[in-house]
Amino acid sequence: MITKTLDTIKIDAVISWVDGNGEIYKAKIAPYLKEQANAERSFNSRYAQVDEIEYTVNSILKYAAFVDTIYIVTDNQIPKFLNKSKSECKYDKVKIIDHNSIFKGLEHNLPTFNSRTIETCIHRIPELSEYFIYLNDDFFIINPTTKSDFFTENGFPILRGFWQKYESDKLFKKDKKEKAGHKKAQEKAAQLLGFKKLYRFKHTPHPIRKSTLANYFNDNPGVFTKNIKYKFRNKEQFLPVALANHLEIKNGSCKIQNNLQLLYFRSYKKALIWYKLKLNISSKNKLFLGLQSLNKSPDNILEYILGWLEKRTT
Repeated sequence: MITKTLDTIKIDAVISWVDGNGEIYKAKIAPYLKEQANAERSFNSRYAQVDEIEYTVNSILKYAAFVDTIYIVTDNQIPKFLNKSKSECKYDKVKIIDHNSIFKGLEHNLPTFNSRTIETCIHRIPELSEYFIYLNDDFFIINPTTKSDFFTENGFPILRGFWQKYESDKLFKKDKKEKAGHKKAQEKAAQLLGFKKLYRFKHTPHPIRKSTLANYFNDNPGVFTKNIKYKFRNKEQFLPVALANHLEIKNGSCKIQNNLQLLYFRSYKKALIWYKLKLNISSKNKLFLGLQSLNKSPDNILEYILGWLEKRTT
């Protein structure tokens, strides 16, 4: 029996993406927004974008050249940069995967506007490698990486995060009302598997083994079916990445690393000089950059950050 080594395994990348500015997409979601309290405000914030996916893809091509195929999962859309004829050769590795493909046989759940629902099906991408790295379109690789930054020599995922009490177990609770928040959805995954505390991840690329999710959902079809039924985020949902992480921890088939190697911005209220210093100095010893809600950035800061990404990833 030949055992695969890290040098021989194929690793793909998967990016979930939506252009919330697209007129067809806005027309598709409009009837459903009317049925959801506060959904329109959430939609406008969550799905707005400034074409940063181009830099996400470029960052993978430049700093993770070992990646075999880059799958972009979307709803009948194509990012603008892929429509440029001059880009054809550069982006040979990129494949567009429509929701209909990963929801094959489950089309009654479409359309969906819920990243958690979509992520629950990413392991169903046709021809997806057993080993893949999952990213959102606001994740960027900003320094050279190797396969060993994501998987161990025997193919176990390297998980970046930290242990944390459940919110309900804390003496002083931040959230008095249960919301469909990011942390709560991670907690749901941990609780589903019987954990007494949460291994919480942040906005770094996530190494995942396809079989980890596929096997669990095959054994627990009711869990899968329930998690994909919501068109918008719901407090009953768990995060599939958190489920995969906790399954690997439970099986002892991962490496835990508390150094996130991450530079992360979630707001843009500081002076421009602060972002310049962070991007040009603090980024030197980081592998990843996370830019949450970049569309909310003031024009001068947005222009600088996008210019920095352009130079850094091309």
